[in-house]
Amino acid sequence: MQQETVAPTDKPVEERAHVVIRFAGDSGDGMQLAGMHFTNESALAGNDLSTLPDFPAEIRAPAGTLAGVSGFQLHFSSLDIFTPGDQPDVLVAMNPAALKVNVGDLPANGILIVDKEQFTELNLKKAEFSDNPLTDGSLDRLQLFEVSITKLTINALNDMGLPTRTMMRSRNFFALGLTSWLFQRDIETTLRWVDKKFAKKPEIAEANRRVLKAGYHYGETAEVFRTAYKVGAATIAPGRYRNITGNAAASLGLVAAARKADRPLFLGTYPITPASDILHELAAMKGYGVSTFQAEDEIAGVGAALGAAFGGAIAVTSTSGPGICLKAETINLAVSVELPLIIADIQRGGPSTGLPTKTEQADLMLVMYGRNSDSPVPIIAPATPADCFAMAFEAVRIATRYMTPVFFLSDGYLANGAEPWRVPVAADLPEIKVEFRTDPNGYYPYLRDAETLSRPWAIPGTPGLEHRIGGLEKDYLTGNVSYAPMNHEQMVRVRERKIAGIVREIPPTEVNGPAEGDILLLGWGSTYGSIESASRELQAAGKKVTHAHIRYINPLPPDLGDILSRFKHVIVPELNMGQLVRLIRAEYLVDAIALNKIQGQPFKVSEIVRKAMSLLEKN
Repeated sequence: MQQETVAPTDKPVEERAHVVIRFAGDSGDGMQLAGMHFTNESALAGNDLSTLPDFPAEIRAPAGTLAGVSGFQLHFSSLDIFTPGDQPDVLVAMNPAALKVNVGDLPANGILIVDKEQFTELNLKKAEFSDNPLTDGSLDRLQLFEVSITKLTINALNDMGLPTRTMMRSRNFFALGLTSWLFQRDIETTLRWVDKKFAKKPEIAEANRRVLKAGYHYGETAEVFRTAYKVGAATIAPGRYRNITGNAAASLGLVAAARKADRPLFLGTYPITPASDILHELAAMKGYGVSTFQAEDEIAGVGAALGAAFGGAIAVTSTSGPGICLKAETINLAVSVELPLIIADIQRGGPSTGLPTKTEQADLMLVMYGRNSDSPVPIIAPATPADCFAMAFEAVRIATRYMTPVFFLSDGYLANGAEPWRVPVAADLPEIKVEFRTDPNGYYPYLRDAETLSRPWAIPGTPGLEHRIGGLEKDYLTGNVSYAPMNHEQMVRVRERKIAGIVREIPPTEVNGPAEGDILLLGWGSTYGSIESASRELQAAGKKVTHAHIRYINPLPPDLGDILSRFKHVIVPELNMGQLVRLIRAEYLVDAIALNKIQGQPFKVSEIVRKAMSLLEKN
């Protein structure tokens, strides 16, 4: 295809260090797609970035209603950033409902772009507006740009003979083209994507191309926008980068680990938001020794995965909180028979069905203790979308080295969020050495390695290595069923010591800030970006505040107690009612302070800063 690189604008261009933009519309308006392509354009421009897709909780909410609003927020910058931003500088609202839900987040003088044709009496009523906000003066504090997105989209496509519904579905590309001009993005990559995506539907490809260009050139030629904006490239370490979501990174980490171990990868799962993308990603990797099984339910999925582990595969099951409840019995069986199994829990709001499309960190106690008896399982938690690769890889390494199930504890914010990821060199990845027992001489199913206390991995059918498998308690050495009281205590204690021994391989905890001081902001999982940004802001203000983030939760890092002892106060921000803070209080007898948010949304940096400042002023 002939290159169509966009020419520079003739209008004044204002330089900005960073911008937060939010696309919002009905669930059928393609806001996620528009946001994704704007993100890709920004990544190719060299910006550092962080995204926050926000899906409606109702799959089929009535069109134009508040419940059906979908959003996509992107923070892009020439600086090092860690969050999608507390509030948007620019809001693109495709209908009144999108405006109603999001306009309160726009600061004074923020840029608001609306599709003015959608502000009809019917749509205003659906969005619960008593008056038209475009005319009642309620938006006077903002830079309001009323653009005829619907009309201009249809005008661009009128001669193609397409159904009105098809033409309306292209409105998101007009918004994308307009915002691409506004921030001087190159739309060439998006045009190439359109041609590839709709290669078998040339009329749809042509429609999207036309509308994308129409939006771009409207910004350039219309007198509405007098200024464009530019955000320069960020300074990043040399290497090969790609934009990646947490679920995509986790999937690649699992495959990379299986290749390092020279074993096939098996995923046994049942689709559930927000974990389903792991199934989608891995299903496309059959050429790399990956097998995926979409089971009829959660129990069948984890049962198949455990069977694959018994057969010598790198076994994975993926789910969210409700699925962990159903998988608990089989996970406990994996503890008992001591087989490697990766359980990817991509957390969402609960309880029960709860908030399927919203994020939460409320499964920590569930995965820590949610099994009968004393059943310790390692828990690791990625801190960013890109970190999902490293921690998924690490989950496989730990599981196969210690012959144990391992929880990979992510959440919806990490799963769907995106950031630049430096693609690692395969040769630089840690080795994962998998050895199967083949020699029957001196073999016992539970003869343990002196260092790791792991039992041998014996593939079924290996001559002379037959052994019992099941949930009944086993003899300490032979694996035969045993009800002996002292044997049971010995088995429970050795399983606990095995997991506790993983602590010797946990790397030093990264401490960002002074080694001692007034406040330690201690976090885990997806709160990383908000806490790190808050910590830097407080440090810039001269406060003795430090950030430490835990990626290994069970067992906890060996240096954590010493770190905690060096600070007057410890604040633990969590997207739950306070779960890690309970573990910290119990383990270290520290009067840690809980900062909790349970709204289905990540922390704003300002919320953490306010809590820290309140404590500093009080003391």
